[in-house]
Amino acid sequence: MAVTGFYMGSLRYSPCGRKRKNHAANPVKKKPIEFKSTKPSQSQLKKIRARQQVQYNSLMEDYMKNGNYHNIKGDCTKQEPMKYTGTLVKGIATMHKSNAVPVISQQEAEDIAKMRRN
Repeated sequence: MAVTGFYMGSLRYSPCGRKRKNHAANPVKKKPIEFKSTKPSQSQLKKIRARQQVQYNSLMEDYMKNGNYHNIKGDCTKQEPMKYTGTLVKGIATMHKSNAVPVISQQEAEDIAKMRRN
């Protein structure tokens, strides 16, 4: 009894029957990749760091140099919650499902109450 490639598998043919271009019996030889170290010189690094220091200036360092770091004025107290103190809005009504609508007048409140879906 002969063993077919379907059961055992083949190095030259894929499971669907096509011939493989690159197979394990004859592997493709690739050239190894050469890595070159590209370290910039110290003078180039100094130029780059000086340019970045000017471009991305630290505000905290500027305040410390000028002596204004501890003199920053700011109010860190807790703010009072916002409350509506006017008289324009009488209340809030639900028009459809959970749609909250501000009610301004008595007539508007009656209209919302009489509204029905067709």
